[in-house]
Amino acid sequence: MAGGNLKQVQEEPAELFEVPKARTILVPIGALTTAGILAAGLLSFKDGQNHKSQMWMRARVCFQAATVALMVATLYANTRK
Repeated sequence: MAGGNLKQVQEEPAELFEVPKARTILVPIGALTTAGILAAGLLSFKDGQNHKSQMWMRARVCFQAATVALMVATLYANTRK
């Protein structure tokens, strides 16, 4: 570099992508739970159990919202460093 005035910042690649472990494991668990509830709701709908299917879909929305909130919290925690 010209003149050598630029200060180089050296970070390990692992340090760039550190994520709190508790939140990291909760996001995939939330996603899998949401998918499982979706499958249960679709099976209930297929079997003609409309009321039960509706309850499963409402539960799916709640779990999906919680999973998205965890994702946002994880991103916020990582950018706050």
